[in-house]
Amino acid sequence: MAKELTDLSRLCIHTITTKPWPIEKSAQEFSKKGVGGITVWRDALQGRNIAETGKMLRELNLEIVSLCRGGFFPALDQKGRQAALEDNFRAIDEAEALGAPMVVLVCGAAPGQSLAESRKQIQEGIAACLDHAKAAGVKLTIEPLHPMYAGDRSAVNTLAQANDMAEALQSPWVGIAVDIYHLWWDADLQNQLIRAGKNGNLSAFHICDWKTPTLDMLNDRGLMGEGCIDIRQIRGWVESTGFTGFNEVEVFSNIHWKEDQHVFLDKIVDAYLKHA
Repeated sequence: MAKELTDLSRLCIHTITTKPWPIEKSAQEFSKKGVGGITVWRDALQGRNIAETGKMLRELNLEIVSLCRGGFFPALDQKGRQAALEDNFRAIDEAEALGAPMVVLVCGAAPGQSLAESRKQIQEGIAACLDHAKAAGVKLTIEPLHPMYAGDRSAVNTLAQANDMAEALQSPWVGIAVDIYHLWWDADLQNQLIRAGKNGNLSAFHICDWKTPTLDMLNDRGLMGEGCIDIRQIRGWVESTGFTGFNEVEVFSNIHWKEDQHVFLDKIVDAYLKHA
């Protein structure tokens, strides 16, 4: 079991969490609270000078933890797979311009083909991006998603599958993002975290909570303490591997997005200190 958190130095908040705010407002408010890091979603950069945005974030004393997201490699035809590669090259370039050390990969799945084929295409897609990633100094971080997304969002659904893929690719430019929303249910999670840590592949740690009942498969995540995940236990397992990175709050919530985001940010901080 991890120790209680007493400050916000290792708290990172994703821009998607406070989706109603533009990135400039999110950054200002996070900085005022003393939040240590920010993960930037690509939609938040639209119409902006990416390098200047990165400079703005650093001037507000926010560490840029990662860029979300790349991936979506599988497709039923070569044209689709090539388009995915080109988008991932753009994501890597955006991360480099922003000053983000990694791109989080939501790996994708193609309805109409087997999960095994989609996983093969994911691994091939990541391999095809490695030279570009190395040249940019940007790590590609595989994020396994909950099995409810296997049909169309990701064929990588367990930490074991992500470990297999990272080990097969054998590159210092490949890592794994562990999101407890997707993995909390897995009876083998602790062993697979140890495995990822031993191989140096544990690159990111995302937190939120699983509400029961869940009203929306995508946009009804809870803040820490609003659901049934033993977040502190899992954080303890992660930290026991030697991981010293950020605890990234990533919440998609139609309910919380309707709130005054200043009030919501207060709730994030409170939930982080009490339940993460």
